[in-house]
Amino acid sequence: MRRFVPYLPLLLAAACSAPGVYPSLAARATEAIDPRLPIDPAPSPGPLDPALADRLRAAVSTARGGIAEFDRLARSAERAAAAAGPRQSESWIVAQQALSALVAQHGVTTRAAGDVDALAGERIEAARWIAPANRAAIEDAAAAIGAIDNAQSAIIARLGDRLGG
Repeated sequence: MRRFVPYLPLLLAAACSAPGVYPSLAARATEAIDPRLPIDPAPSPGPLDPALADRLRAAVSTARGGIAEFDRLARSAERAAAAAGPRQSESWIVAQQALSALVAQHGVTTRAAGDVDALAGERIEAARWIAPANRAAIEDAAAAIGAIDNAQSAIIARLGDRLGG
């Protein structure tokens, strides 16, 4: 047993320097960067993915394409709500049905918004991040559809309140 005691520290030291066993304590490339260097506040956004741009344009176009039908149904629902009698009356039920048709048409906008969210999710899942140009395009599409959604939601909420729902 005494013969192995002097060799034990040598064996332990050799194990610490074996390649692939432990990470190296040598300086890494990032440690060579001077931390006092300024960071570019406006990095290059990079190229916009054409396939993503096409899909975003399609989603915004779909949402905008549903506006005319929504407006037509909103006018019809407004007239029905104005003519609605007390709860559970036939005219109130007709107004509720008109409001339901309006909500169904609003689904065109909400599906388009969901499509934009799904595109962003696909990008994050595939690459763990979204390139700045792609992120900006996604944000622009989401904002455009969000404005349509907010206006339509306000009309639906106002009619729902008028009908006591």
